[in-house]
Amino acid sequence: MSNSLFSKEMQDQLKELKGQLSKGRDTNSPDGENQKPTEPVSLPTQKQVKKTVKQLDSEHIDDDKVLFMQAMHGVNPLEDKNVRSPVSSKKTKPDAATLSKRAAAQGGDETDLGAGLSDMQALLNPVAGEAYLSYKHPTLQNKIFDQLKKGQFRWYDAVDIHGCTIEEARVAMTQLLSQAKANNETVVKIVHGKGQEAILKTCVNGWLRQIPEVLAFCSAPPKDGGNGAVLVLLKKRKAESK
Repeated sequence: MSNSLFSKEMQDQLKELKGQLSKGRDTNSPDGENQKPTEPVSLPTQKQVKKTVKQLDSEHIDDDKVLFMQAMHGVNPLEDKNVRSPVSSKKTKPDAATLSKRAAAQGGDETDLGAGLSDMQALLNPVAGEAYLSYKHPTLQNKIFDQLKKGQFRWYDAVDIHGCTIEEARVAMTQLLSQAKANNETVVKIVHGKGQEAILKTCVNGWLRQIPEVLAFCSAPPKDGGNGAVLVLLKKRKAESK
């Protein structure tokens, strides 16, 4: 390979350009005698010279790129472990399993209130949106049940399951009941709404009947939500022996 920075083709072009510039004058006769008339030669303009030089320079750069690519053939780039990959800041909505685990973590050992609840059993007994819900365990006194229906018991905590899926509603309801049991609270309120198909109301009505700790429940008085909510009476926690 030639040590010249230019290829043979580029050298030939330079020689041709040099020859065109030297035409028109005879160096063998300094004083102008014995000169033979020569045909007029059209010398390249300055613009043409710049264009030729620019073309040669471009070809030279392309040759360098080719040589570099040939030298780097087969070389794999190293991964820079110091560069942190972008992390998406988009938050995703937790699924039902995540909500259940969260409820279990917050409710401690008392979250077994919702264990084994059957959605199918609840949905097999649909209720209307305007229906009045009422349930009493056989061992509960009628007097206490009447007081619950009249709203004479103060409810301690409540949960609103409007807009929830069945999975989310079950988790929210059982979490409320578990926390109430842990705090020895006997009355809570669940706002389920009415709706055209009353799916959540149907589920709440069926779920509560499956939980042994529920002594009674009924639709709330108008001031507490009417037929769009229920008041739930829970068993008292047994006093721990000293």
